[in-house]
Amino acid sequence: MKKKKYVFGPVPSRRLGRSLGVDIVPFKTCTYDCIYCQLGRTTNRTVERKQWVPIDLVVDELQANLKSKPDYITLSGSGEPTLSLGLGELISRIKDVTEIPVAVLTNGSLLWLPEIRKSLKHADLVIPSLDAGSSRIFQYINRPHSDISFSNMLEGLVRFRAEYTGHYWLEVFILAGINTTEKEITALKTRVSAIGPDKVQVNTVTRPPAEGFAEPVPKKQLITIAKQLHENAEVIADYSNVHKQQDFFARREDVFTLLQRRPCSVEDIASGLGLHRNEVVKYVEELSSEGKIEAKPQHEKTYYKVVVP
Repeated sequence: MKKKKYVFGPVPSRRLGRSLGVDIVPFKTCTYDCIYCQLGRTTNRTVERKQWVPIDLVVDELQANLKSKPDYITLSGSGEPTLSLGLGELISRIKDVTEIPVAVLTNGSLLWLPEIRKSLKHADLVIPSLDAGSSRIFQYINRPHSDISFSNMLEGLVRFRAEYTGHYWLEVFILAGINTTEKEITALKTRVSAIGPDKVQVNTVTRPPAEGFAEPVPKKQLITIAKQLHENAEVIADYSNVHKQQDFFARREDVFTLLQRRPCSVEDIASGLGLHRNEVVKYVEELSSEGKIEAKPQHEKTYYKVVVP
C-alpha cells in the first residue's frame, strides 16, 4: 500500500468535519514544546523558516485526493505550519485548484512577524492558540523557543485579527491546576477580549500528552470556563456523525485488526497500513474512547494493545 507523504485523511475533526490534512513541516519541528502535545516532545524547536517540502509535489498529491470531498483542507500536521516558507504560495495554489475552504491550525507564535501574517491572508479560516494569560504560565505550558516572548506572541494575535478578513477562531487549551485558577482565567479573558476572535474553542487533554503532569479538566468545569472566556465560546466535542462515515470506520477497523495481532506504536500502525501518523492518532483516539484498546508506555514509547474482555 502506497503511503501518502504530505496529505492525510480525510479524518474526522472536532471542529472542521471531514478534514483533509496537509503536512508541510517535518515531524515535531515547532516553535513550542507544549506539555500537552499529543505528538510528544518537540525534537526540533526552532524559529527558522525553510522550504521544508516541494510545493509542486504537495499540490499534486492533494489534487489526487480531492475526490474524497472533504469539508476543509487543513494545513496543520506534524509541526508548526508557519515555519514553512512556502505557506502563502501553497494556500494560493490550493485556491487555484479547488473551492474547498482552506484552514490553517497554528500555535500563533509567529504572527507578530509581518511576513507570517501576509502568508495567511488568503486562508478561509485560521485557528491560532492561546493557552496562557500570563508570561509565567506561557513559559510553563508552551515552552517556547527563546526568541519568542509572551508580549510578542500576544501582539501577533491582536495584529492578525486587525488585518485578516477571514474567519478567526481561537483555541484555548485548559490544564487542571495550571491555567484553571481564578487569576489565570481572568487574565486569559482579558487577553481574549483584546484579540477579539470570532469564536473561542476550549480544549483539554484527550490523548496521551507529552508530559504526564498535563492533566485534563472535567467537561463540566470546561463548560464553565468557556462561558467565562468569551460570549461565543464552545467546548470542542467530537463530530460523532463524521466518525460514522464509512471510510473512517473501515480504516479504524483496519487499525483494530492490526492491534489484535500485536501491540503497536502509532509509528508501527502508520508503517504497517500505509497511513499518515496524524491519521492514525485519530483512529487510536476513537478506539481508546470506546475502551477497545489501551495505551501501554514502554521504553519511552507508547504502545497500543487490544483490551481483552
